Amino acid sequence: MMKTKMLVLGALAALAMSTSAFAQEVTLRIHQMLPAQATIPAQAIEPWAAKVADESGGRIKFELYPAMQLGGAPPELYDQAKDGVVDIIWTVLGYTPGRFPKSEVFELPFMVPNGEVGSAAFYNYVMANSADEFAGVHVIALHTHGPGLFHSKNPITSLEDLKGMKVRGGSRIISDMLANLGAEPIGMPVPQVTEALSKGVIDATTIPWEVTPSLRVAELVRNHTGFTSQNGLYTQTFGFVMNMDSYNNLPDDLKAIIDANSGLETSRQFGRVMDNGDATGLAIAVNAGNNVVQLDEAETQRWIDAAQPTIDKWFADMEAQGIDGRALYEAAKAAVAAEM
Repeated sequence: MMKTKMLVLGALAALAMSTSAFAQEVTLRIHQMLPAQATIPAQAIEPWAAKVADESGGRIKFELYPAMQLGGAPPELYDQAKDGVVDIIWTVLGYTPGRFPKSEVFELPFMVPNGEVGSAAFYNYVMANSADEFAGVHVIALHTHGPGLFHSKNPITSLEDLKGMKVRGGSRIISDMLANLGAEPIGMPVPQVTEALSKGVIDATTIPWEVTPSLRVAELVRNHTGFTSQNGLYTQTFGFVMNMDSYNNLPDDLKAIIDANSGLETSRQFGRVMDNGDATGLAIAVNAGNNVVQLDEAETQRWIDAAQPTIDKWFADMEAQGIDGRALYEAAKAAVAAEM
């Protein structure tokens, strides 16, 4: 009788523990640098959070903190997630120079044709070649933006027009490329672009079309210059990552929901959102009557040739670290080609 009673009590205790685990709820804080209405926050992060919350039956809840509301500067975001200051962040990987050396290859000139292709290619490339650079966080998505281009106060219609122009660069590689093209690079995170343009700190900025509306760039400058090349002048890479303890402390069924909303297809979707944002940003500039320039094939080739030293320098930098940069460059190009 006693043995039967103990078995029953044990079963009830196990059931209670199981029920408690199943009922566990969690609130995760997402921190990022842009205003809530910007493309990725509004059209990628918010829908992602809503989908995860719905699939969890409301057991996973999110608090969204845009525009660095929880403090710090954009270059600190990755460590905020890694160190557990917040649960999830979205950031530009190039804001921490040298931290992701093997992943930097996707920032090289004329590498990526659009956000969707670039994002899928970047995710696959990282998983195959540089996943070790993301040790200590749970990767939700890795992606790129679409073709990078110039937005300037004065028209840029030839390589010579860039000479001496103060131009914002978003990473060390992009700034190096700008210097090779003849500009005076000014490094800064993207949230600083609006003030820098309005105060004359910079004459132009390199950003994709998608971020121009939230930064009011088409109001501050009237000239925009892109390229005939299949690939854009440059791209930047982004990480949407989760603190490892925040992920590991979830019960298995909630982990499975996060897993189902992480990886290649989530990365691809973030890139697709970037492409949609490019179309919106371009339309705003056109409707404003701005001067939108597309350099022809001959002029574009001049820029490709002028940017080659940036690639060569990256090879040398990688070699100095014992990394075969040329092999990684070919792997990156192959990853892009596979998605075309």
